[in-house]
Amino acid sequence: MSAPSGWQQRIAGEWVGRPSLFDADGTWRGYEDIRRSSVFEDGVTTYYMDGGLDGGGPLAGRFRLGAPFAFGVVDSDADRIYTGPDFHGSGQPYGSFVDAAYYGPGWQVGLNTWNQVLEDGDTQVYSSMLYQGPSVVGCFNGVYHRGLADDALAAHLAAETRNGPVPFILPTKQAGAYRGECSFWGADQQLAGPVDVSIALTPVDLLRTRLSVTWSGASELAFEVQWRRDGFRSFYEGPGAWGNAVAYGRANYNSLHVAGSAVRLTGREFVIDATPGMSAGSTLAVAYRVHAGMTLSGVVHGVLRWSPS
Repeated sequence: MSAPSGWQQRIAGEWVGRPSLFDADGTWRGYEDIRRSSVFEDGVTTYYMDGGLDGGGPLAGRFRLGAPFAFGVVDSDADRIYTGPDFHGSGQPYGSFVDAAYYGPGWQVGLNTWNQVLEDGDTQVYSSMLYQGPSVVGCFNGVYHRGLADDALAAHLAAETRNGPVPFILPTKQAGAYRGECSFWGADQQLAGPVDVSIALTPVDLLRTRLSVTWSGASELAFEVQWRRDGFRSFYEGPGAWGNAVAYGRANYNSLHVAGSAVRLTGREFVIDATPGMSAGSTLAVAYRVHAGMTLSGVVHGVLRWSPS
C-alpha cells in the first residue's frame, strides 16, 4: 500500500493514557501506564505499545510483561489484520470508531477492543474486554490523548488516576437527558447518516431510574425501561426493553433486547468526566452495535451531553 488508510491517518502519532484495570466482577485493580503509536513507514504499518502495570492484584502476574508490545498490521479501512507476533486478529473501522477482536499470546487472553476517536481528533476513548474462551477475565479502559504539552499531559494523567476507578452511576436525584448527534454506520462499514440520540432520565430512587431512549434519523428506535443498579451490575427491567450490564469503572457495558422485536443492542456508555464524589459526569461517549437477531445491522457512535430538566 502506497498511502495509509483513512483510519491509519486518523490514529497517527503517539497516544498517551493511564487506563485502569478491572477484574471480571468490575472491581478496580490498578493502572496501565501506556504510550501507543501506529506507524506507517515504507508501505508497512507497525503498532507499538510501551508501558507497565501499576498494581493489578491477582491479575498482575498475567498482565505485567517484561517487554514492549509490537505487531504488524495489514492496513485497510475494511479489515485491519493483526499479524503478530504480540497480537493476532483483526479490526473493522466504522468512521472514527474501530471494533477489534484478537488474541495476545503474552497476556494469554482474547481481546475485544473498542477505540472511539472523539470530535477534536486528539481524544480517544478506549476499552479492551479480556476473555478466556467465552468468560470475561477483566477489562482495561480509559481516555487517551495525543499532542499534549508537558503540563497538559501531566494534568491528563492526573485526571485518569483520579477518575479511572470511579464507578458508572446515573444521576439519582436530578432528572434530565444525555443528548447528541451520533452517526450510524452500516454493517458494510459505510456511513448511513446522522442519528439524534436522547437518553432521558427520571430518577425513581437511589438505585432505580426510568430511561426513555429515542433515536431518530438514519436509525429509528424508541423505548422506555426501568434501570436498576446493584453494585457494578445493572438491569433493564422493561417494559420497552430487557437486559443487563456490568460497569468497569466509568464504562457501562450493556446488552439490551427491545421488546416485541428482533432488535438487540450491545453497547458501551463511557462517562468521560466522572470524578470522585459526583453521581455522574456531563459527557457520555456512546457506542452501540445494532443487531437484527444474530446479524449485525450496523454501529452507532458519538458523544452525548447532559442537560438537567
